[in-house]
Amino acid sequence: MAMPVSAARVCRLARRTVSSLSAGHRRAVNLPARTCFISTSTASSLQFRLDERTAHSSLDLFKKDTGVIYRMMGLDPSQVQDDPERFRDWAVVFGDKKISSGRHYWEVTVKKSQEFRLGVAEAAMSRDDCVGTNSSSWVFGYAQRKWFAMTSNKIVPVTLVGKPDRVGILLDYEGGFLGLVDVEQPRIIHTVRGQFKAPLCPAFGLWDGELLTHSGLEEPEGLM
Repeated sequence: MAMPVSAARVCRLARRTVSSLSAGHRRAVNLPARTCFISTSTASSLQFRLDERTAHSSLDLFKKDTGVIYRMMGLDPSQVQDDPERFRDWAVVFGDKKISSGRHYWEVTVKKSQEFRLGVAEAAMSRDDCVGTNSSSWVFGYAQRKWFAMTSNKIVPVTLVGKPDRVGILLDYEGGFLGLVDVEQPRIIHTVRGQFKAPLCPAFGLWDGELLTHSGLEEPEGLM
């Protein structure tokens, strides 16, 4: 698939290796590490599963569709049920719930993966794109032992995270931000700002190991 050079350096086909994050792409964008927001959103416990219809052929769902595992060889695309919702070129899967308002929190066990992306994307996002490379997705990623925030193909390093076994994701739709949460503290480590105008879905990219989602959780106390 032909892609601009900038996109090729930060995202990859499901069966190819991602190259290092180019310093040339680490230009400043409005992604503050710690910011306090005045939220007008109503908190609710979002319960979701992963949507098999959207899962790329290299991804298998397990544990009642709450977990996803990456298969290096994957399935022959011809053996996967054809569905317009399915990601065709990138190892991406969406959650099965659409979010149009409110404040929502979920967690993801990441200890068995060394390369992934977690966040949200517009439900109608192109299935030819990868999460983080366009203006309709907002994610936190981990690759080459480094965290980063990404949207519109712009990358900002996220420091002082380490490699926790589990992280939280906080979405404030009306507040216009997505937060990466330290589940041990708890505290917001980093935020990505966005102008959310369309229904969003939890979104996941995976190129190694497995991820396990935990939804239906109450937001920890003290998060701004």
